[in-house]
Amino acid sequence: MKKNKINYPKIMKNSNKIFFVVSLLLAVMLISFGITNAQSYSLQQAQDFAVKNSINSANAKLDVDLARAKKNEVTGIGLPQISGSFDVKDYVEIPTSLVPAEFFGGPPGSFAAVQFGTKYNATAGISASQLIFSSDYLVGLQASKTYMELAQKAESRTKIETMTSVAKAYYSALVAKERFKLLEANITRLEKMLSDMTVMNKSGFIEKIDVDRVEVNYNNLLVEKEKTQRLINLSEALLKFQMGLDVSQNILLSDSLGTFLNNLTEINNAKANPSARIEYSLLESQNKLNALDLKRYKMSYLPSLVAYGSAVAQAQRQEFNIFDTQLRWFPIGVIGATLNVPIFDGLQKNYKVEQAKINLLKSKNGLDQLQKSINLETNNASTSYTNSLATLKLQKKNIDLAESVYQTTKIKYDQGVGSNLEVITAQASYREALVNYYAAIYDALVNKTDLDKALGNIK
Repeated sequence: MKKNKINYPKIMKNSNKIFFVVSLLLAVMLISFGITNAQSYSLQQAQDFAVKNSINSANAKLDVDLARAKKNEVTGIGLPQISGSFDVKDYVEIPTSLVPAEFFGGPPGSFAAVQFGTKYNATAGISASQLIFSSDYLVGLQASKTYMELAQKAESRTKIETMTSVAKAYYSALVAKERFKLLEANITRLEKMLSDMTVMNKSGFIEKIDVDRVEVNYNNLLVEKEKTQRLINLSEALLKFQMGLDVSQNILLSDSLGTFLNNLTEINNAKANPSARIEYSLLESQNKLNALDLKRYKMSYLPSLVAYGSAVAQAQRQEFNIFDTQLRWFPIGVIGATLNVPIFDGLQKNYKVEQAKINLLKSKNGLDQLQKSINLETNNASTSYTNSLATLKLQKKNIDLAESVYQTTKIKYDQGVGSNLEVITAQASYREALVNYYAAIYDALVNKTDLDKALGNIK
């Protein structure tokens, strides 16, 4: 009987194939799992997330809460102030008083030492006061509302700055990704060219130096690809930081670069509108606070009026039986009002009024300066945006020309009437045109964002 011979090499070879297939499937599954776990964000979604979750936005919201609490605190000054008290005294030595001795039959002009009172005394009472009129309170109430508005406007400014920073980071990541795709396409194309030329070199049709030139260009592309990948990682990390996301979290960008390119339209006669800028509104609120400060010092010459009342019960005991319900507590009640009229304070209020006037004038000058600054910023942003659009159109034209030159030289080379040096040079020019084109795209998008901010279009 003939025994079957086991083919161990074949079995090992099949096992290696199975192991490779299984490993490949596992790798695909892990990559797919990582992709599905990545959160996708459009630019608007990224901005909304940042406004809700970034540290700066959180602090701005806390400042609004702080201003609200401060406003309520000032409001509480004008509400009734009520307090209760309880006091117990143990007179180790009862106080001594001197009275004329003749009350007790002594000689006139002399005094007798007597002690009045009991060893234990207790007082329980409740008191209340109500502010009737105070200029400081009235102006402070207005100032607290303005301070609340100031905090809310500061929150809006933080929101605008956050949205602007997220937009620029988003554009940077998108442009880097598009550059990476084109680099991969160029590498694939050059890799095929290098492979064909290597075969031709081995067949003796071309020299080794021709292959080396292409290989140098190919290696340069690989290095640039690695740099671009690191740039993508850096851009995404910056975007996640601006959004308030964990840097380790995966993120996908759902908007395409083409969508934003379609929005890059010319803006003619961009006119500054300072009132649309949150910075101008903030300074207006600060100016209002300075005006209220001046009003407060002017009104400080007015009198203030406070009404008050208290009800007290007193217990006096020789023994410590304060809470004995059978013993009497003696009531005391009082109501009254205090009118405080300022007469002379060494001209302190006068000088405070002068200081407040100076601060108000400075804040008004600041408004004028800010208006001029906004006009200049708008003009600069408009000019930069117009220039970037012109550069973008020129770079797009250069890409078309560089690609046309490359295709022509490639055809000539394939037909044997051109040199590979011409192809390599054309390829390098095309790659440079692409780099310049995407740099122009990023500049145009950033300048468009700066112009929208200068015009007050970002809310």
